[in-house]
Amino acid sequence: MSAKTRDEIKKTVFLAKTRGFCAGVKNAINTVDRLVAESKSPVYVLHEIVHNRHVIRNLRKKGVVFVEDIGLVPPGANLVFSAHGVSAMIEKAAIQRGLKITDATCPIVKKIHSKASSCSRKKWTLILIGHRNHPETIGAAGRAKGNCRIVEDEKDVQKLPKNIGEKILCLTQTTLNPEETLKIERAIKKKFGGKLLPFQNNICYATVKRQNAVKKLASKCDLIFIIGSKNSSNSRRLKEIAEKCGATAALIEDQTMIKPEFLCGHKNIGISAGASAPEILVQKTVSKLKRLGWEKCKI
Repeated sequence: MSAKTRDEIKKTVFLAKTRGFCAGVKNAINTVDRLVAESKSPVYVLHEIVHNRHVIRNLRKKGVVFVEDIGLVPPGANLVFSAHGVSAMIEKAAIQRGLKITDATCPIVKKIHSKASSCSRKKWTLILIGHRNHPETIGAAGRAKGNCRIVEDEKDVQKLPKNIGEKILCLTQTTLNPEETLKIERAIKKKFGGKLLPFQNNICYATVKRQNAVKKLASKCDLIFIIGSKNSSNSRRLKEIAEKCGATAALIEDQTMIKPEFLCGHKNIGISAGASAPEILVQKTVSKLKRLGWEKCKI
């Protein structure tokens, strides 16, 4: 048997070229780490700083306190706004409580906040495409001061009354699938026509790059593991995209969720990671697959 033939029959792990932490996530985590190092008092974070169980666990070990209500933060304490951002009402309440605020909101999300606030000042109506229970969507909608409609799909668009405003601005959550979002955009344009201002697609470039990398994985892998937490919107989108491209896909927190029996019948396995998943989890997953017989690793 030739060396090439032996090489071809080996089980191979393919890594997504673009994966894991994005710049906004790195900044948010570094912001909390810096504050912990500089502060002698406890550091509080409103909501999870990013949506990853391992990141949250590691920060808790350092003494960081995560809360869902600023009423639980002692007056005068250090409070960090997560990468997902907060509404104007939450920010005002934190200021009134005398909290020392550090804003770790992703810069791209901050731009959405700015556009939403401008929309409110101009008395325009905002249509926000996003998951209504996601903190990013809640925070962005809260910048429009009540004059906002959230839509998750085309059915939500059809439910909107035609008289919601004379001028309508449409923004998007940063972690959506562009192809699915385009369908919703078309439905909005069809319904509101001339009332609609130039469309603002705010899907993050880092999100798109990770999605495109998963599409490439799906062209050569029959099984793809997406490393990320269940409440991570961008990680769930990666799994969905892998499946739409014809691969079997699983969203896993880490390598401990991989069972040997799940690998039966698969030769080429792909690995990617959501924007809030640490690279160490990728490397631990590769190590486990190597122990289970996947000898090669390629990018």
